[in-house]
Amino acid sequence: MRPAPSFTLQNDLTNESCSLQQFSGQAVMLTFWTSWCPDSRVDLALKQRLFQAMDQSKMQMLMINVTARERIEDLSAFVHEQGYTFPVLLDEGRTVYDLYKCQGVPTTIFINSQQEIESVLGDQASFQEVTEGLASLLK
Repeated sequence: MRPAPSFTLQNDLTNESCSLQQFSGQAVMLTFWTSWCPDSRVDLALKQRLFQAMDQSKMQMLMINVTARERIEDLSAFVHEQGYTFPVLLDEGRTVYDLYKCQGVPTTIFINSQQEIESVLGDQASFQEVTEGLASLLK
């Protein structure tokens, strides 16, 4: 396993800074996404339901919008219209996307409580693979 690259990004919903280090000692699931991607939209809808049901004291879910690949101007309106309540972080261009060596969207990265990357799921991963990754992370 390799260390998860650190980052600090702005939360689009709260305008506060959010860093990976804030969640040291907790498992973290990162998802890189864009609003125009049909696979991202399906993935985010499923993850919203998961977010509402999960125990956030055991794991954090952070959704990172890849702003350099985004096509809409008012992301906050999109997030509100979709009813997303999970943290939506704004990548600065594609800085964090590139740090994590992503190849497409959505990309889901599982980070253990020691802030090491346990696994990475690419844009064709099924929701079953996501839930299996979460189960493995939370053992």
